[in-house]
Amino acid sequence: MEVCQDIIDEYKDEVMNCPTTTEEWRAISDKFMERWNFPHTCGALDGKHVNCKCPPNSGSLYYNYKGFFSVVLMALVDADYKFIWADIGGMGSASDAQIYNASELKECVEDGSLGFPDPNPLPNDNQDVPYFFVGNDAFALRPNMMKPYSLRGMTRPDRILNYRLSRARRVVENDFGILANRFQVLLSTMQQQPETVKLIVTACMILHNLMRTRYPGMQNQQLDRAENMGRDYVPGAWRTGINLQDTRVVTGSNTSNKEGKKQRNLIKHWANSEAGSMARQDDIDKTHNTLF
Repeated sequence: MEVCQDIIDEYKDEVMNCPTTTEEWRAISDKFMERWNFPHTCGALDGKHVNCKCPPNSGSLYYNYKGFFSVVLMALVDADYKFIWADIGGMGSASDAQIYNASELKECVEDGSLGFPDPNPLPNDNQDVPYFFVGNDAFALRPNMMKPYSLRGMTRPDRILNYRLSRARRVVENDFGILANRFQVLLSTMQQQPETVKLIVTACMILHNLMRTRYPGMQNQQLDRAENMGRDYVPGAWRTGINLQDTRVVTGSNTSNKEGKKQRNLIKHWANSEAGSMARQDDIDKTHNTLF
């Protein structure tokens, strides 16, 4: 515990700080556009289960839908596969949406105190669009949270938007895979109490960020990649091992709102137009799209 705490104290401020200024968020967004061809993205958000023993007197609070006890690691990742924010220690019975909705991150996004840039036009366009996070179907569609279209009844423009958005979103999935395969204690049933599990996971993320900062090429063979100008998908090496379990996707009150739908449609039209299209995206079919 002392070693983990010393790692956190020594390196956290250097390698894992959530941005708070317009310039910092815009730099992250610019990198998502440069690397993944998706605009206005301030981070990719997802959650995973970390196995642990049943905490005393906790009942079923830490018992998840997969049938084991866990704490939830929810993290926001930048375009360079670095963690920039995390909520660790959520009870395993909770869904991604519940944890995010109760988080300080969401509160700061919605009250404007996080420092997102003001809405401005997408590249080569003239209509203002807010900045946002990207996530999966666990999250409600909002102007500050974009997620893919439902697979049911998708049109070709819908599939292209899903492909483009998923190129940005999958960085968090890759990040979890690299983290767990490097620090395989995360793949075991951890015997510590939740507060100690949180300490260990935080230290692992900080060491991961330190490696990404100082030796960025070392983990690249672990990452998913696209070859032949994006036509061929090559799974990363991390997918061949044991991986952290996904958290539960819920439906119901976690619904989309009109502004979120309007914004996603706007980005879809941009991605399918001359202003925003990328090379060979029209070659993407349903099977290829699901890989991203």
